[in-house]
Amino acid sequence: MITSPPNYPILTDPSWRSTWAHRALVACGSIMVLISLAKAIMGAAKLHLWFEPILVGLVGHVLADLMTGVYHWGIDNYGSASTPIFGSQIDGFQRHHKWPWTITRIEFASLSQVVAPAVTFTVLPMVLASNDPILHAFVAVCSGCIMLSLKIHAWAHTTKSQIPPLVIALQDMRLLVSPSKHANHHRPPYNNNYCMVSGVWNELLDKHQVFKALEMILFSKLGWRPRSWSETSSNWTEDTESQGLFNPSTIQAMD
Repeated sequence: MITSPPNYPILTDPSWRSTWAHRALVACGSIMVLISLAKAIMGAAKLHLWFEPILVGLVGHVLADLMTGVYHWGIDNYGSASTPIFGSQIDGFQRHHKWPWTITRIEFASLSQVVAPAVTFTVLPMVLASNDPILHAFVAVCSGCIMLSLKIHAWAHTTKSQIPPLVIALQDMRLLVSPSKHANHHRPPYNNNYCMVSGVWNELLDKHQVFKALEMILFSKLGWRPRSWSETSSNWTEDTESQGLFNPSTIQAMD
């Protein structure tokens, strides 16, 4: 039996396992994405449209990366475990900063159920209201990327030997964020590289200090001080002392 030292994550943490409720939430979100994708493909075939759907699909992929970056920045910097609605997500991301490898141990539905309801309730009205293949090409790709964003994030913390070859190829093509690129987010000053789908926005947002500007606005208008302004806290920076025992390869060997 594998046990964890005091204050370290429990290797058999039940919250990492998918429940039927998690699976139901993810199924609903996935069905909405697939219906939207089907409408895009069938509509495009009927109208002999290919360039426009592919183009807006790429736009959806790029926009999803930006949206996950804004979300990640907000979760990392504001609120606490007691914050309504987002509290568990904030707490989870702070624990992830301390023990990044834990995200690789969370089952897919347990991980993705965080974003599934937002995908479901955003895509459902569009599915009901429109059959436009161009609209659905955008919606399907954008919502699909968001639906998979936390799993994509997990892959960025996973060794190549444990990642499907297709995912590695997409990382190499920079269509998915790679471990080498995402690693910068877990290094001081811990205030950059927030985007989690492809990471294509990270360089632009960090170079022009977009999030720092937003932080200044929120602080001046609302008095909200982001965590990134504070002295680095051991509560949410990576625990390097436990890496030897609690890294993915070691854990796999011990399982």
